[in-house]
Order: sequence, then structure tokens, then C-alpha cells
Amino acid sequence: MVSRTTAVTLAAGGALLLSSPAWLPGKVVALRTKVFARVNGDEGMLLPNATFGPDRFEEIYGHPAAGGRSKGAALSDLFWYWLAPGADVHQEHLEAGPRYDEVARRTLALLSGPSAELYEAAARHTRRALEAAATGGVRAVRLRDLMMPVWAEFFYGLVFQEPCPAEARRLIVAHAEDVVNALKCTRPRHMRRRNRLTRYLLRRLAAGDVPHALPAGLTRRQQAYYLQGTFFNTAVVQMSEAMAHLLLALARHPQVQERVAATPDDDRYLTQVMNETFRLYPLFGVAHRITTADIALDGLPTIPAGSVLTFSYPDYHATGYSHPERFDPGRWATLSAKNAHHIPFGVAANRPCPAWRLAPVVMRAATREVLARYVLDSPVSHTRSIPHRAPCLLLPRDRPVPDRLRRLLRTALAVRDRAEDVGRSLLQLLFGTWMVLDARRTRPAATYFARHDTEGRPLDGTHVSPGRTAGPEGTTGTCPRTGHSS
Repeated sequence: MVSRTTAVTLAAGGALLLSSPAWLPGKVVALRTKVFARVNGDEGMLLPNATFGPDRFEEIYGHPAAGGRSKGAALSDLFWYWLAPGADVHQEHLEAGPRYDEVARRTLALLSGPSAELYEAAARHTRRALEAAATGGVRAVRLRDLMMPVWAEFFYGLVFQEPCPAEARRLIVAHAEDVVNALKCTRPRHMRRRNRLTRYLLRRLAAGDVPHALPAGLTRRQQAYYLQGTFFNTAVVQMSEAMAHLLLALARHPQVQERVAATPDDDRYLTQVMNETFRLYPLFGVAHRITTADIALDGLPTIPAGSVLTFSYPDYHATGYSHPERFDPGRWATLSAKNAHHIPFGVAANRPCPAWRLAPVVMRAATREVLARYVLDSPVSHTRSIPHRAPCLLLPRDRPVPDRLRRLLRTALAVRDRAEDVGRSLLQLLFGTWMVLDARRTRPAATYFARHDTEGRPLDGTHVSPGRTAGPEGTTGTCPRTGHSS
């Protein structure tokens, strides 16, 4: 006979296990945050805070002395680790100076073009992706996975000015998925997967297949890393994440979705929906900057040179609004994004996202193509990091699904998502801790700046000419295709 105490214990244990999807993911995320904070030490002043409040957030963010990007911050080691290879020439991580200015100019030139042409290109690539994945019936998809081939083809077209072949699309998607999965700590890095794209870009550069002027001060390998990091990493990942957030928000708010679908030419309302999505689910968690001089602010303590400032987008976006936790596009009918606590693309005075003009245009195109074909429905959680890649039902718009079947599918999707949350959270804790420790061990940013100045010149006086390849740390290497110096 089982004793009463044993039965109660077993029942309590069973209830705890069955309820784990409701409480375990949150506990693991909190524990992971503590582990990261402990591993990274006390570095970083989180803004806004009690002393430097949201009313001074953009003033500090845009201050000329808040301009250091990588050198002098242990946090940089972690970001360089995640963004490898070629983090030393990634536009977001270059220090201010002539090299950054040249890279930024080239990026803007590549991203520019008539809005109508960019819109049509995004619509065309979205149609192609939806048609390739169509089954004729109801589908359960991950929205980020659905959209990533769209942006792989779109940015390939901008870079190479030609249709994207299947081989290139596979390489770009595999690379972008590996980067974003590592950033979210759901998978470890797979450098071989990333290096395949590097080799492809080196071959295309050697053949003269890029019809654009690239940053002249970079070696051929660094130019490959520049294209890989800026367009086939950051651009593809961020646009896929942005679309996943927007489509998931529409899936979870059917009245908003139907208004957008019913009035596809209403740019004003769709812009309000995008503003609210970016406010609640900013693509950046924190952006860190290193102060290059003291920052003296009226009425506030001086922030000393060498401070690491970590600007929290979610915290800032939660201030200055009534009911900030509520998804309410209507609030933007009277609010001005310029005057609100709203910086989805950063601040103009401190290297804003170079795609801030392009992104809204092409997102409108992609959204309308999706809603013209499908009704979106999803009961899953919606968080800023969306580590679940935004599970969603695609219901054919021209063939209504019976309510009973729809409820059944929603329930199955919700149950699967809650169950996956448990295992995924544990993996995030495991992989995240391991990668933080590995980044602290290898110290890629600190090692680089121990050997190079902020313009990428070796401190020992050696020089690598732009026509030669260079290794990840900027040293002369051999061509990975031929095995000979190039």
C-alpha cells in the first residue's frame, strides 16, 4: 500500500511536472539572465535608469562622446563571437573614423533606389516564396522561416543585380539561421556553415560579379565579410524577424488584421500597425556604446570616459504611453513617432539602422502579399526575442476553414508551443552559458584590438594591400578556394 504521504508527494510532483510549461520557461529565462550578468561582471550602465531617466535617454544616446563601439567593452567579445566571421568589418561594430564612413556610404548606396522598384521587388520575392511553399490547404508554419528566403533573395538581388539562384539562397538562409539561432541561444555556432557562404562570396568577388563599388580600403576577404555581415546576416535576419513580429501581431489581433487586409492601400493605418509592433517588440534588446570622453549633462552626474552604456530599447519603449503593455495601433493616430519614446531604427545622431527608409516600404509589400492569400491565426506567446520563430496557421483566404477545425488546430498549436517552451528554455540556458564562457575565453574583440588600431591597421606596422585576402584578424592568408595567396 502506498502511504498517504507518498501519494501526496507523487501527486504534487506530477502536478509540478504537468504545469512546467506554465512556469519553467520564465524561471529559466530569469536564471539565464543572472548567469549572463554574473559572467559579464559589473560592466555596463543600463539606460534608462533611476538617475538617467527616459526623458534624457535620446540625449545621452546621441551624445558625440557616446560613440565608441567595440574597443574597451567585454560585451563586444560576445557580439563579435556571435557575428563571426568578419565582425571586425561589420558596419555596426566598426569604430568611428574614415573606414566606418566609407563602409556606411557604400551600404547606403547599395540600399538606395526608387521606392516603387524596391516595393515591387519585395512583393515579387514574397509571391515566389509563398507559391513555392503552397500546399493548397491549411498550413502550420514558423513565420521567421517563411520569410527568410524572401529576404535572402531580395538582398541578393540588391548586391548582385540578378535573380538569386537556388544555391545562393540555400547558403544565405543557412548562414542567417545559424547566426540568429546563436544570438537567441537556441543553437551553438556552426562556423563551417558560415564559412561556406564566405567561400561563395570570395569566388564571386574574384570573378568580378559584384556590380558595385565596395569599400576600397578593405581586402578582398574583408569585402566578402562586409557583404556577408551587412547584407546576408544583419539585413536578412532583421527583416525576417521584423516580418515575423508584424505577421504574428496580426495573427493574434484578428480585427487589426482584417482592417489591413480589407484596405490594402491604406498606408497610414499599416504604418500605425508597424509602429506599434516595433514599439512592443523592438528588434534590438540593448545597444552598447563606450564613452570616448566624459558626458556632462545639466542637472545629472557626469558619465566618465570609458563607461559602457547599454541602451535598452524595450525599457525605453515602455515609457511615455498609457497602457504600454497593450497592442494598440490606434494610439499612433494622434501620436507622432518623432516625438514619442520610439526609436525602432536607433537615433539619427548615433549610427541609425541604414535600412530605416527601406524597411517600412518593403515590409508593407510583403505584408500585403501574405494577407492577400492567407488569414493568419496564432495562439502562441509573443515576446521580443520570439525564440520559437513565431508559429502560425496559414488559412487560405478564398476557402474559409470550419470553426471547429480552426479551434482544434489552434489548440494543437498552443499545446505544442507550450511543450516546446520547456525544452527550448533549457537549451537556451545550456547553449547561452556555454557561448558566453567561450566568448570570454577566446576574447575575439579584445584580441583584435591588441593587434590593430581602430582603422584596422596592424600595430606591428605590417600592411595588407586591398588586393590580397586577409584572415579573420586582418592578417594575410591564403585563398580558401585555391590554397594559394591571392
